[in-house]
Amino acid sequence: MNVSSGRTTVIYFIFFVVAFIYLLRLFYIQVIDKSYELSANNNVLRLVIDYPSRGLIYDRNGKLLVFNEPVYDLMIIPKQAKDIDTVELCKLIGITKEDYIEKFRKAKAYSPVKATIFEKQLSVVTYATFQEKLYKFPGFFVQPRTLRKYPDPMAAHLFGYIGEVDSAITHKNPYYRDGDYIGKSGIEQSYETVLRGQRGVRRVMVDVFNREKGSFQDGKYDTAAVAGESLTITIDADLQRYAEKLFQNKVGAVVAIEPSTGEILACVSNPSYDPNLLVGRARTKNYAHLLFDPSKPLFNRALMAYYPPGSTFKLINDLIGEEEGVLHPNTSYYCDGGYHMGSLTVKCDARHGSIALETAIEHSCNTYHCYVFRSIVDQKKFKSTEEGYENWRRHVLTFGIGKRLYSDLPQELKGNVPTVQYYDKYFGKGRWRSSTVVSLSIGQGELGITPLQMANTMCIIANRGHFYIPHIMKKVGNNPQKDKKFTEKNHTSVRPEYYDIVQDGMQKVLESGTAARSQIKGITVLGKTGTAQNPGKDHSLFVGFAPRENPKIAVGIMVENGGWGSDWAAPIATLMIEKYLNDTIARKDLEKRMFEGVITPKVYQPKVPIAKKDSVVKLIPVRPKLIKTKN
Repeated sequence: MNVSSGRTTVIYFIFFVVAFIYLLRLFYIQVIDKSYELSANNNVLRLVIDYPSRGLIYDRNGKLLVFNEPVYDLMIIPKQAKDIDTVELCKLIGITKEDYIEKFRKAKAYSPVKATIFEKQLSVVTYATFQEKLYKFPGFFVQPRTLRKYPDPMAAHLFGYIGEVDSAITHKNPYYRDGDYIGKSGIEQSYETVLRGQRGVRRVMVDVFNREKGSFQDGKYDTAAVAGESLTITIDADLQRYAEKLFQNKVGAVVAIEPSTGEILACVSNPSYDPNLLVGRARTKNYAHLLFDPSKPLFNRALMAYYPPGSTFKLINDLIGEEEGVLHPNTSYYCDGGYHMGSLTVKCDARHGSIALETAIEHSCNTYHCYVFRSIVDQKKFKSTEEGYENWRRHVLTFGIGKRLYSDLPQELKGNVPTVQYYDKYFGKGRWRSSTVVSLSIGQGELGITPLQMANTMCIIANRGHFYIPHIMKKVGNNPQKDKKFTEKNHTSVRPEYYDIVQDGMQKVLESGTAARSQIKGITVLGKTGTAQNPGKDHSLFVGFAPRENPKIAVGIMVENGGWGSDWAAPIATLMIEKYLNDTIARKDLEKRMFEGVITPKVYQPKVPIAKKDSVVKLIPVRPKLIKTKN
C-alpha cells in the first residue's frame, strides 16, 4: 500500500511539473516574449507610419522655393516573406539578386517579425507598377513618404539638406526612430523642429495576400499626422539667382543684407551644387562625390571661410581712431609711397603726398592708415603696447568681427582678431610694438573675416553705429519672426557722429576713387574696395551699401584670386545693388563681362595662418580656412 501510494505521488508530481512548465511557457509566450504576438498581429493588422510632409519654403515675395514630392519605402516582414519570385521583385524595383539577399539578411537580423525598410524611396512610377503585383510578394508592403524638391536649383548652402538619422541621434532624441529623416545643414537643420511636423500611426487590416482591407475599428486607435509649418525666408529669389549667375566660374562668396532689419537678401557660396542631388536614391553616391570634390562645393564660404579683409578694414580702423580722439576729418599724413618705421616699410600703391581722411579712404592709402593704427595703439594714456592693442581689439569686436554673430544659419564661424596672448606667445612678452603688427591696419596679417561679417559691417556704417543680427527667417506659417535677438539693436563702441566723414569718403570711392568704374547712374552707392594678398593672384574684395539715405541693401563680397577689388568684386556687388533697387540692369556690357568671366583659383590644402616676425615687411595672407563638415 505504501509502495502504491508513493508511485501515485510521483505520478502526480510529474504531471504537476509538466503542467507547471507548460504554464511557464505560455506565460513567457503571451506576456514576456512579444514576437508571437507580433507575428499573429502582423497576419491581420499592420501598423503604418504616416510621415508628415515637411513644411514648404517661400522667399520674401511669396515664391515657392522648396516643396515635397511623394515617394514610397518598400517594407518587409521577413517571417512572412516566403515563396518569393526574387527575379521579378528585383526587376520591378531595380536591384540585383545580390542586393536582395543582403537586404533580406539585414532585415531578418533586425527582426524576423517586425517591419523594416527593404528599399527606400521608390518613385511614383515604380510604385504604381509594383503596387499592381504586390499580392505576389507576401511579407512586403509599401509605405508613403515625401522627398524635398527644388524647382529652381539654387541656394543649396542656405537650404541645406536632410538625411537619415543615425543611432547617436535616436539615443539623444526619443522623437526619432530608425528610418526617420532630419535636417543636416542650413535652414533644414536650424528649423528642423518647425519643418518636420508630427508623425501619425494607422492600424490597417490586411488579408492573406497582404492587401489592405480597411482601418482597424474604423481608425479608433489611429493618430493623424500633422504637416510641418511652412516658412517664409528673407531671401529675394531673383537676387539670389542673379548673384549665383554672376558668380559662375568663380570661387568665393557674397552676402547681401537689409541694414534696417538684418534680413539676409542673398547668400552665395561658390562652387555650389544642385540641391536636388542630395535627395532620392542616388543621394549617398552624390554626397560622396561632392564631399571629395577638390573644389569643396559643400563648404559654405559665406559663413565658414574667413579671409583677410584687405583695405575694406581701413574703415573700421578710421572709426576707432575717431572714437579714441586721435583722428579728425582734417588730420593729415604725408605719403611718399609707403609707411616707414626704422627698417620697416609698408608700400603704398601711389605717392599721395599730404592727404586727409576723406581722400585717404577714396584712394585707399596704406601709409595713412598705418599712421592711424599707430596713433590708436601708442597713445600716452596706455602704459604698454599690449594695453593699447587690447583697447583697439575691444573696439573691433563690437563690430561683430572676431566672434560669432549668432545668426539662425548653422556652422557660422567667428573669424579671427588676434589676442595679446597670441602675440606674447609668438614674439615674447614685451617684445613687440605697434609697428610689429601694423599690417592689421590695412586688413592683412592675422586678421580673418567671413563674408557675412563683411556685409554686417556695412550695415553698421549704413546705420551709423548699430546692427541687427543677420537672419534668414521672416515668417513661420503666418506668424512674423518674433525672436527678440533679431529685433534688438546691437551698438558698436563708436558714436554715431563719427560715421559721416567715413561715409563721405566711401561715396568718393564710387564717384572718383578706386571703384569709379562701377558707379551706378542715379544711385548713390557707398563702398570700399579691397585687395587681399595671397600666394599667386590676390583676392578681390568689396563692401558697400546703397542708397546713402535710407539704405536698402548692404553687400560684402570676396572673389578668390580676382586681383584688385575694382576688377571683379566691385562690379559684381554694384550689379547686385542695381538689380535689387532697379530690377533692371542698364550696364549691359559690364553685366556680360561678369557673366562670362572665368577665374579658376589654384586648389590648395588648407593651412592655419601663422604670424611671422617679418609679417609686416612681407605680409602673410590668411587663406580661407576650410572646415571638414560633419555632413
